[in-house]
Amino acid sequence: MKLLSIEYIPGVEIEALDMVKGTVVQSKNFGKDFMAGMKTLVGGEIVGYTEMLNEARQIAVKRMVDEAKALGADAVIGVKYGSSQIMQGAAEVVAYGTAVKYINK
Repeated sequence: MKLLSIEYIPGVEIEALDMVKGTVVQSKNFGKDFMAGMKTLVGGEIVGYTEMLNEARQIAVKRMVDEAKALGADAVIGVKYGSSQIMQGAAEVVAYGTAVKYINK
């Protein structure tokens, strides 16, 4: 399924079906959370959290695509991501956009 951050598909007439979204709350285990806390003392990338957010985005996108497929969509346009900290070491990630069907290709 085509996923685009722009609000149209060049050269294709589309019909908007509905807004679709996928969401997940993801956390890291205590050991990685502890090591991340230690990393804040010396600075630099906290790889465990980067991995956590990448995994959460993948799950959120899959859930959004599944919702779009259930509507019979060919693509999702205007795709955006959001995230927020739910609690220490846990983040919510949401992916959302507009499910569309091709009228002509």
